[in-house]
Amino acid sequence: MNENVRLTAWVRGRVQGVGFRWWTRATALETGGVAGYVSNLADGRVQVVAEGDRPSYDRLLDWLRHGDTPGRVDGVTEIWGDPRGGYEGFQIR
Repeated sequence: MNENVRLTAWVRGRVQGVGFRWWTRATALETGGVAGYVSNLADGRVQVVAEGDRPSYDRLLDWLRHGDTPGRVDGVTEIWGDPRGGYEGFQIR
């Protein structure tokens, strides 16, 4: 049985203006059953908010940290919580 969770992750490094949000959306959609969004923050980080089953997001985090991402990832900080709902698909904001 899969546990539904909400993942909020902040990715720092050279992650804006390099196709990182597009790559994150495509990667998230590969996991299936994905709902949420990815957006640029004013301080240069990218925020990922996603809801679904925990194993899918463990894989997404692994890709964010160790995958062949556009740009350069210096670190990822994440928090886990209860899903809130309200997302349809996975969007770039």
